[in-house]
Amino acid sequence: QVQLVESGGGSVQAGGSLRLSCAASGRTFSSYAMGWFRQAPGKEREFVAAISRSGSSTYYADSVKGRFTISRDNAKNTVYLQMNSLKPEDTAVYYCAATQFLAIATMTRLGSYDYWGQGTQATVSS
Repeated sequence: QVQLVESGGGSVQAGGSLRLSCAASGRTFSSYAMGWFRQAPGKEREFVAAISRSGSSTYYADSVKGRFTISRDNAKNTVYLQMNSLKPEDTAVYYCAATQFLAIATMTRLGSYDYWGQGTQATVSS
């Protein structure tokens, strides 16, 4: 069992930055690949980024590539999402998720992840 708690959300103006954190419970954090998803009002939850167990491989949605960076610190049981050059369309609730089996073909699917956090709101104003 893994419990995930996100933090770091807030309100910023367009062009600004936010750093989201996701703290995981348990001693097996390094056994899980991690992902970030987001859900805007009235829209479906969508994939943002993913990182392998060791952190050596990262993957991004085209909409955030070059602006967002996913990273992890296995000693601190924490995964991060650094969000730069934020746009109003980045406004959403951001969720972290954990999976033991990360595959390139399925990493964007919600069903590929076993555990989810409760989400943190990020609001970008124009």
